[in-house]
Formats: sequence, structure tokens, C-alpha cells
Amino acid sequence: MLDISALDLARVQFAFTVSFHIIFPSITIGLASYLFVLEALWLKTGREVYKDLYHYWLKIFGVNFGMGVVSGLVMAYQFGTNWSGFSAFAGSITGPLLTYEVLTAFFLEAGFLGVMMFGWSRVGPGLHLLSTGMVALGTLVSATWILASNSWMQTPQGFEIRDGVAVPTDWLAIIFNPSFPYRLLHMSIGAFLATALMVGAAGAWHLLRSKNIPNKDISGRDISSNNILSKNKQPGPENLAQDNAGVRTMLSMAMWMLLLVAPLQALVGDAHGLNTLKHQPAKIAAMEGHWQNHEGEGVPLLLFGLPDMQAETTRFAVGIPHLGSLILTHSWDGHIPALKDFPASDRPNASVIFWSFRVMVGLGMLMIALGLWSLYLRVKGQLYQNTLFLRLTLCMGPAGVIAILAGWITTEMGRQPWVVYGIMRTADAVSSHDISSLAASLALFVVVYIFVFGIGIGYLLRLIRQPVVHALPELEGGPGQSRQQMRPLSAPDAPFSLQAPLSNPKE
Repeated sequence: MLDISALDLARVQFAFTVSFHIIFPSITIGLASYLFVLEALWLKTGREVYKDLYHYWLKIFGVNFGMGVVSGLVMAYQFGTNWSGFSAFAGSITGPLLTYEVLTAFFLEAGFLGVMMFGWSRVGPGLHLLSTGMVALGTLVSATWILASNSWMQTPQGFEIRDGVAVPTDWLAIIFNPSFPYRLLHMSIGAFLATALMVGAAGAWHLLRSKNIPNKDISGRDISSNNILSKNKQPGPENLAQDNAGVRTMLSMAMWMLLLVAPLQALVGDAHGLNTLKHQPAKIAAMEGHWQNHEGEGVPLLLFGLPDMQAETTRFAVGIPHLGSLILTHSWDGHIPALKDFPASDRPNASVIFWSFRVMVGLGMLMIALGLWSLYLRVKGQLYQNTLFLRLTLCMGPAGVIAILAGWITTEMGRQPWVVYGIMRTADAVSSHDISSLAASLALFVVVYIFVFGIGIGYLLRLIRQPVVHALPELEGGPGQSRQQMRPLSAPDAPFSLQAPLSNPKE
């Protein structure tokens, strides 16, 4: 029998729900800003390709936004059901921070989302651009409050404990705690990178598919992407992929973003690591699999190893001597606190976060390499033709989301055994539930989440595989006039098609 406690199941349940949730806000943050840039470029240049891309990604944004809201509601309830000890201790701090998020970010998004989604031909272009910008701003404001709350749990300050309860004494110190600026910037850039990789993967998929689609059918009729709106023939699924200005533009913009922002993320990550070393040294020691300092020897950078918490060593360690010291202390022989410097009960689980950290960093290095390769191919005039590059770009599509998940695993498991670092242990924060009730609720979460969000993610992929086509003008649908699609978020095989006039339904 596995030795599993109610605390373990409560942690697994929260980790499961938050892992599903973080995917959608990350893409929402990046897509909202991407849509704002597309609309601004269309208004500035008048190029229809930006307008077409806006309409293409708008439906994807809407579905993703909805799934993010739904998955986020579950997490809020868990604070009261599974973590009542934490809510009682820190509710006077985290409660107002989450309330501020609702009063500012959520109201801002909700107020302008309808105009953004359905007001293209109902309001002026300036007001519609403003609406898109406000939604994009709302996503960043939401991230600000959420990360302020989580960062306070990592580096708490601005409070005092009265009768066993954390009472706020300085809200500016609570919000702008030592780790907050680094975490906000690191997460925001990660969201932009995840979106850029998804957009780039969509463009690469269309380009790769278009190479295998013939331009003529068996009768010799042209079925190329330029003729995809033919009223005589709806495009089949095998003909949806295409190579046109919209596809090339989305790939180009994604690669520019990757080239410019991926190296910046590495610099921000380094600064974040130094901040963590100062405030949470045990987390850094676990990330590095570093157990003990030796006099006169620097800290190596371990590339591979299997940390063993029981034996207090990292087995099969393969590292580069002194490189860990150079990165973490900026000196050749500098030392960092080792895991053995902390009591065994205060050590994070190095066997997990050692590898989650390396997954995050490894994918970050691949992002930088992909951006540099795209620059080389752009200079050579082969950005849209190199099959190997397009395949790698397609494979890297989920890399941004995976890196974000790995980063959150690192930072949250690295905080253990504390829920409020150095103040309150996780074991003291959990509610008094028996194992059977937690196991039943966890199983229900797994089944429902896989079913609901599996369908949602499948639907998003179906939207992405639709072609980027020139958006038709919206029609009134009156007598004798053609009608527009009645389901704004639908994903038919023919994304933009004209129905028969009402006056002649048989035609």
C-alpha cells in the first residue's frame, strides 16, 4: 500500500487543477496583446492581412478565455474547502488581493470583451482598438494581482501575526514584496513566448500541409488556397492547409517575437534566480542538486543527476566544474547554501524540482536556438521553404506551455514544506478531511477535467486548422440579401461561406 496522507491528496488535487488552469491564462495574456498589435497594424498600414489574422485568432482567443475563466473558479473554492487553515491564517491578505483582481482586471475584461468579440462593424475602429487594448491590459492586470498574492507567499512581508492570524500592516510592502517584480516579468514574458510558439506552430503546420496538397483535382480544376471560397465547392479537410500571405505573416511575426524575447527571458530568469538564492536558498540548492560544500572547491553546474533524498546525494552526477559558482555567485569559487545546511524536514524535494528546472531551462535554450535559426533563414530567404525548420517549429508549439508548467512546479514544490515561506507549514494549512473524500473528489476532478477540457482543447485545434482567408464584410441578412454565419464562435469546414439568398432558398 502507498503511504498517502490527506495532505498529499490535497496537494495533488490543487496541483492538478492549477496545472490545467495556468495553460489558458498564459495563452490569453499573449493572444490578447497579439490581437491588439494586429489591429493596430491594420489601422496604421491598411494591409488587409492583419485584419484577416485578427479575425482568425479572435475566435481562438474567445474559446481560450472562456476555458480560463471556468478553470479558475474551481481553484478559488479549494482555498475554502481544502485549505481552510491557510484561509484562516492569511485570508486577510490574500483575500483582498484576489478581490482587487476581480474589481480591476475581471471587470475591465468583461466590460470590453463583448465589444472586442462582436463589435467589429458596430463601433468605430478607434473604439474597437481601445476595447482590444483594454482586454489585453486586463489580462496583464489580472496576472499582476495573482502574482502579487503568490509572491507574498514566497517572500512574505508587510504584516504581523496577531492571535495566530496574519494582519496586514503595509499594503505596498505586501504587493511589492522582494520576489514580485521578477516573478511578474518572468511569467508575462513566458506567456508571450508560449503564444508566439503556438502562433508559429500554426503557421508551420499550414505551410507543411500546403506542400502536400495538389493544386488541381482529378478534373483539372484549380483548388488552390486562392480559390478556397468558391461557391461551387466547399473545401474538404485535406484542403484546409494553405500557403498565403496570412500564414506567412503569422509565422514571421512569431519568429520575430521569439528572436527578441527568448534571450530577454534568459536574462530575467537569471535575475530571478539570484533573487531566489537570497530569499529561498533551500530552493536553489534543491534545483541544483547541491548537497554539500567543500573547502576550496566551487559549485559545479550539474547537467544530469538523480537526487536521492534518503541517501542525501545526487547519483550519477554529470556536471561542469565551477560553472554553478559563476552563474549563482559570479565568482570562480563562490559557495551557495547546500541542502545539508538545512534540517531534513525543511528541504524541498530535489528529486522533482531538479528535473523540472532543467526542463524549463532546456526548452528556453531551444527557443533561443529556434529564433536564431529563423533569423538565418530569413536572411537567406528560406524562412517559409525550409522543411526541417518548419517541422521543428511545429514540434515546439507546446514548448512554451510546458516550460511554464515546469517553472511553476519548480517554484511551488521548491517552496515546500512551507505554504507561507518560513511562517506557516503546508501541513498546518490543510483542512481536516479524510482520505476517502479527498480521493473521491480528486478522481471526479480528473474525469471531468479530461472530458471537458479535452473537448475544449480539441475544439481549439480544430479552429487552428481552419484556413486564414480574407474576411468577408458583415451582411445584414435582410430579404433578398445573403446571410452571415449565425454562430460567431463556430468552426465549420468552410469558415467564411455565403448562404443562399432568402428569396430563393432552392438555389
